[in-house]
Amino acid sequence: MPHIDPVLDRNREFAASGAYRDVTIMPKLNLFVVTCLDPRVDPAAFLGIGLGDAAVLRNAGGRVTDEVVREISFISQLVEGAIPEGPLFEVAVIHHTQCATGALADDDFRHRYAERIGADPDSLTDGAVLDPAATVRSDVERLRAARSVSERVSISGHVYDVTTGVVSTVLRT
Repeated sequence: MPHIDPVLDRNREFAASGAYRDVTIMPKLNLFVVTCLDPRVDPAAFLGIGLGDAAVLRNAGGRVTDEVVREISFISQLVEGAIPEGPLFEVAVIHHTQCATGALADDDFRHRYAERIGADPDSLTDGAVLDPAATVRSDVERLRAARSVSERVSISGHVYDVTTGVVSTVLRT
């Protein structure tokens, strides 16, 4: 049996419930979460986010990459059209403990992975989340420095501890 089949059954139940009908493109909480794709790090679970509450972007490590900056810039431009003045939304960058991207700090792993994806091994080192408080600070600063992200967007940084379930705030703007 394909692995997708059980969740497709859940989708049919969801569709029958009609829970999606009144959800709008503007998140109810005015929140944009950037976090890791690790299945232990699901913001719907550890933040109690429901459908339509927040925009969520997940990638390896929850890192603020060039693509993440572009996505946040895009959303901020869209929202500026709907909200002509005042604050737009908050971006919460959330890294976590025990992140598998720590493997990028291992020379052998990083070189094999770089070869697999056709990248320079040295360019991958910065993707490692060894100290999530430090990397979240770095990523928040990167977003703050991005000229394409509206100054009306607030940015915060947090660390989720996968062993306790607690989110700690590292930086707030």
